Amino acid sequence: MTRWLDLSVPVVTGMPVYPGDPEVTVSPALRAPADGVNVLSLHLGSQSGTHVDAPYHIDDAWPRLDELPLSRFTGRAVVADVRGLTPRSPITPELLAPALDAFAPDAVLLLATGWSAHWGTDAYADHPWLTPAAAEAVVAAGVRTVAVDALSVDPSGPDADPALPAHRVLCGAGAVIAENLTRLDRLVGVADAEVFLFPLRLPGADGAPVRAVARLGGA
Repeated sequence: MTRWLDLSVPVVTGMPVYPGDPEVTVSPALRAPADGVNVLSLHLGSQSGTHVDAPYHIDDAWPRLDELPLSRFTGRAVVADVRGLTPRSPITPELLAPALDAFAPDAVLLLATGWSAHWGTDAYADHPWLTPAAAEAVVAAGVRTVAVDALSVDPSGPDADPALPAHRVLCGAGAVIAENLTRLDRLVGVADAEVFLFPLRLPGADGAPVRAVARLGGA
């Protein structure tokens, strides 16, 4: 039996955003009693909530969101279970080795850190992060789509590196990065999951919010 699992965080007013990004506001623009229809007004950034980064997010010379194939946003899920790490721990190539050994072309690498449990708290910025060497190992394994249940694949908070080295390695290889996913722990040990990360169609964009979902049990 096919089951669907929502991997997205809700888009609501005041939701957490990366420091410096636009704040999110969701409010009524039209109301059915007065206007005949209900319509929301949305104010948010391209990196709000569960979203994908195009390579252009890091470098003006790299592909923009609408220049990437749709196939880059879906694939069989391969989960790297890196739960249990302490705050601000590096995710090394050794920790990813079991998942990368099982990786196949056109799959999506999911980094299950367990950090989505801290969504909405100060601790969310203390997530584990990919070392540049780990990012290079991901690229060498043929991965071109990486998703994580944390604020970033690079360090945040006091350890943040403005150069975003893991982003630069991944995006430099033409990969897309999805961040702020949730419930990835539900996919650990699941062999038949397919992931969908389709973004809003924003021409020339650096990224966009997505409704990230997983389909379990086949079509």
